[in-house]
Amino acid sequence: MNAPVVVGVDGSSSSLDAVDLAAREAKVRGCGLTVVHALSWPKKHAPPGTSPLGQPEGGLRDMIGRMVAEAVERARSAEPEVQVTNAVVTGEPLTVLQGQSSKAALVVVGSRGLGGFAGLLLGSTAVHLAAHSHCPVLVVREQPRTARQILLGVDGSPVGDAAVEFAFAEAALRGSPLRALHAWTMWSASMPALQDDSMPYTNPAGELEDAEERLMAEALAGRSEKYPGVAVEHTVVRGGAREALIEASRDAGLLVVGARGRGGFAGLLLGSVSQALLQHAHCPVAVVRGSDAHR
Repeated sequence: MNAPVVVGVDGSSSSLDAVDLAAREAKVRGCGLTVVHALSWPKKHAPPGTSPLGQPEGGLRDMIGRMVAEAVERARSAEPEVQVTNAVVTGEPLTVLQGQSSKAALVVVGSRGLGGFAGLLLGSTAVHLAAHSHCPVLVVREQPRTARQILLGVDGSPVGDAAVEFAFAEAALRGSPLRALHAWTMWSASMPALQDDSMPYTNPAGELEDAEERLMAEALAGRSEKYPGVAVEHTVVRGGAREALIEASRDAGLLVVGARGRGGFAGLLLGSVSQALLQHAHCPVAVVRGSDAHR
């Protein structure tokens, strides 16, 4: 049986938007949807021996039950053919959803829930989950878009190959066109052997551009044969990756990026570009870690 799509809910409007998108993702994958709520009980405020759900009738139990039931009903209304189950799991949201991700095809969350601090554009759960999840994480940045195009950020790194595979597979499932975009600067260029590492501008005119075009071609190599039904447009631009991808996301229904690409510091699980896109993209963002390439 196919692994399910998991969606985290907390009663916020952002998490309900995530339910809508998660239901559609489950439909195109032909799998079930699991609605999960993480119950984090402040023990220091609980009387000794008190259940976090309160009395058998009423209290927190009823509130959580109504919240989860609303999310389940919303999912069933969005995609009646999808089998929807639910679970209330005791624990911190990040811990609970990370655990759920080990047996999921995809985890979907809203960009900011009820527990977010005022002024934050992105809840800490979404950021940390994108860095630690065992499967791809889809974060709903704004109201789900009707745009069909999938935007793929290509950096040419080995760990970024998982994001390329995910984007092509997603485009095939959705029947969507795919735009692969690679942005480079003089200091991030991928020349195999610069004349002078400290002075890349001394290379012949056009040589850096050609190298970046080759990097894009190598990153996408073999995917069109594997996914012949996916229409692909590829774009190589000179400029900052985060700025280029944020602007391009205005016309996309989904942006797919790797968790960390070229130039990242060893040990970091989520790169600065991925974090910026999670905070500022104009469409949902899927973050794919390198170890998830063949899930």
